[in-house]
Amino acid sequence: MARLLASIVQILVPPTSRDRIGHRLMRLLIGLLLYGVSLSLLVMARLGIDPWDVFQQGLARHTGIPIGTWAVLIGIGVLFLWIPLRQRPGLGTVLNVLVIGTVMDLVLAHVTPPTTLPARLIALFGGVGLNGVATGLYIGAGLGPGPRDGLMVGLAARGPSIRLVRTSIEVTVLLIGWRLGGNLGWGTLLYALAIGPLAQIFIPLFTVRPIPDANAPRPAASPEG
Repeated sequence: MARLLASIVQILVPPTSRDRIGHRLMRLLIGLLLYGVSLSLLVMARLGIDPWDVFQQGLARHTGIPIGTWAVLIGIGVLFLWIPLRQRPGLGTVLNVLVIGTVMDLVLAHVTPPTTLPARLIALFGGVGLNGVATGLYIGAGLGPGPRDGLMVGLAARGPSIRLVRTSIEVTVLLIGWRLGGNLGWGTLLYALAIGPLAQIFIPLFTVRPIPDANAPRPAASPEG
C-alpha cells in the first residue's frame, strides 16, 4: 500500500509540491468539498449559476442525468482535450473531476432548496463567497489545476491570451447551456464579476508555502558601514 501511494505521488504530484503532502492533500480535499457545496448553493438559489453549470444544468434537464454527474462526465471529456495540448494532470486534477460533481449530487439530493427570496439571496451570496474560499484552498494546495483551468492554460500557451481563451470558452458553454434551458440570471453575472477578485484574495492566503531548504546557501551578509 505504501509503495502504491508513493507511486501515485511520483506520477501525479509535481516535484515542487511533494513537501508537506499531507497538509496539501487535506487543503485540496476541503477545498473541493466546499467547491461542490458552493455550486450546490448557487443551483438551489435559482437566481443564476456559473457558466459551466448553466451548460451542465441544461444537459441535465434534457437527459435526466443529475447536474453533478454531468460535471464529472464533462470533466473527464475535457481531460481528453489535454492530450493534444500536452497538459499533464495532477492529483488535484483527478480529484477535482471526481469530488466536486459527486458532492453536488449528494447535496442537491438531500438538502431542501430555499423558497423565500431572502433565503435564496443568502444561498446565492453564500455560494459565491464560499466558492472563492474553496478556489483558494484547492489551487493553493499546489496539486494540479482543475480540468477546465488546464484546458484554458493549454490553449493560451498556443498564442491567445488567457483572458481571450477563458472568455471564449465560458461564453460558448453559457450560450449553449442557456439554449438548453440552464438557469442564466443575474447571479451568473455576480459570479463572473466576483470570482476573480475573490480568487485573488484567497489563493495567496491559502497557498501552501514550500519548506525552506536547510542546505540552500544563505545570502551573504551585507558589509557594515
